[in-house]
Amino acid sequence: MESFLENLLYASRWLLAPIYLGLSLALLALAMKFFQELYHLLPHVFERSEADLILVLLSLIDMALVGGLLVMVMISGFENFVSQLNIKAGTEKLDWLGKMDSGSLKMKVAASIVAISSIHLLRMFMNAQQIENDKLMWYVLIHITFVVSAFAMTMMEKGKGGAREI
Repeated sequence: MESFLENLLYASRWLLAPIYLGLSLALLALAMKFFQELYHLLPHVFERSEADLILVLLSLIDMALVGGLLVMVMISGFENFVSQLNIKAGTEKLDWLGKMDSGSLKMKVAASIVAISSIHLLRMFMNAQQIENDKLMWYVLIHITFVVSAFAMTMMEKGKGGAREI
């Protein structure tokens, strides 16, 4: 009975596979939104002010960072929790593939969230005259919370002897 339960629990890791597949569909949706924004930007690029153009570009950068985060979570999560990827010899292989454990994945996610939050905060500051001061204060406080959390996670990992590159 114990062996059956252990095997069942171990096999249940495959329940994560559709979730990671779903993340690839989310990546597709993000790519579609990215190109939709680009499609709307290009014909009117000369009509936009510099500040407005920068806001749109920051939005595109934001989407690119989220896309990279999705790829990291999707691929390394699958490899850490479901099954190793069998990449054919001669096929381009991502440098970090097989090297990112769950601890380093958490660090990368935390660093990505801080970067995404930074870009979002920069967009808010560039549009500050149209945002209420208390809302701007909340954006800053939330960003500081992300920064402090990422720093605390880094210190905890360092304390375990696993200082990882973010």
